[in-house]
Amino acid sequence: MIIRKDAVYVPSEDIVAREIEGEIIIVPLAAGIGDMEDELYALNETGKAIWKLLDGRKSLEGVIATLSHDFEAEPDEVEGDVLGLVEELLKRRMLVEAESVR
Repeated sequence: MIIRKDAVYVPSEDIVAREIEGEIIIVPLAAGIGDMEDELYALNETGKAIWKLLDGRKSLEGVIATLSHDFEAEPDEVEGDVLGLVEELLKRRMLVEAESVR
């Protein structure tokens, strides 16, 4: 799977995501979205910070730069976390490239 760092990603229209007790919980609304063995997908603190920036306004490069600044972390370290989560969410079809939505 090719993930473009210059691309903008947004949550799929086939999911609902809510913050519950400090966690982001993603619930698929359509068959074949996510892993139906466990219908809910929860994000940890790192995932939550990434998810909140995947709003269609920043490229992945922008997301990485923002998180690197906010957490005072090396961009390479942040990039690994961002790309790992984006890859997982794309595989589960919980995230789509913004162009795909328009």
